[in-house]
Amino acid sequence: MKNSIIENTAMCRSIGLAQLALGKTYPNPMVGSVVMFENQCIGEGFHPKAGQPHAEVFAIRSAVQNVLPQSHIFVTLEPCAHFGKTPPCAVLIMDKKIPEVTIGTRDIHQKVNGKGIKMLEEKGITVHESHFNESCQELNKRFFTYHEKKRPYIILKWAQSADGFIDKNGKPFAISNGLVKQFVHTLRSHEHAIMVGKNTALNDNPSLTTRAVSGRNPTRIILDRKLEIPSHYAIMNDEAETMIINEVKDEVRGNIRFVQVQNIKNLQEVFEQLYSLEIQSVLIEGGNQLLTACIAQGFWDEAIVIKNHHLNLEKGTYAPKIEGTPVAKKAFRDNEVLFYQH
Repeated sequence: MKNSIIENTAMCRSIGLAQLALGKTYPNPMVGSVVMFENQCIGEGFHPKAGQPHAEVFAIRSAVQNVLPQSHIFVTLEPCAHFGKTPPCAVLIMDKKIPEVTIGTRDIHQKVNGKGIKMLEEKGITVHESHFNESCQELNKRFFTYHEKKRPYIILKWAQSADGFIDKNGKPFAISNGLVKQFVHTLRSHEHAIMVGKNTALNDNPSLTTRAVSGRNPTRIILDRKLEIPSHYAIMNDEAETMIINEVKDEVRGNIRFVQVQNIKNLQEVFEQLYSLEIQSVLIEGGNQLLTACIAQGFWDEAIVIKNHHLNLEKGTYAPKIEGTPVAKKAFRDNEVLFYQH
């Protein structure tokens, strides 16, 4: 790249555009793109959801067409080279005779993984790999974890009192405030799925939806070995797709999918099943037994711990223990949210 200022501007804008679709593109990655001509942005776009045109298509459509052969396109992820629900973006770039492409990072999907770059270079197009590689991988941490580790990206979340309990005498208790509730529901809308264990489903009767904010409902996943959760419980309603991981049967009934595993306590088997079902990320909200097992077996990428420093419950279920120092903290009035990375 001759002009790092232009690259910085274009790639930062492309990343920002991609983030507008957070939680909406599964199973596809988030992608943003900008077209530059004579150091000016003449087109931009992002991939809004699976099945719709890719970022490069929107960016090129919005640009002044007659200057594309003298332009430079920036994109957060390597352009695709295969026919899927949409035509290859690499072919579109070639057809428009755009001479220069900068990519944020390579696409590790087996259908792409260097093929887009090769296709462009074979047509004489100059391809740069940006120094924004790390930022672009962080943008799609769910996508990359899913394809590299063959499991979903896993986020643990719980709320605890000042004295370290997640409930009062084993019964549900409102620990976090209204602002945190909105934050959590926004968080849910960003993830592909949300998971709880059987005891949490029975004791709390949660709906696990995003009712406090506008946003998509994640797929609900419940670990219920013997299928003990009654059909009238909120988690079994038709507000969202639901998966019941169990040891009894495989079956699809309306919006509920029963997924059989050999050993529900074997989290590797559970997450391998979710990988095979193309679940890219999962937010695990409880209970203590499931959260503790994930920590003990190393199945987590992030943890979000909500603390109410002004609440003492004295008795109840102890919160999970997590080692390390938070990478970030955020205050919501009298609540503090701590962010950990594994």
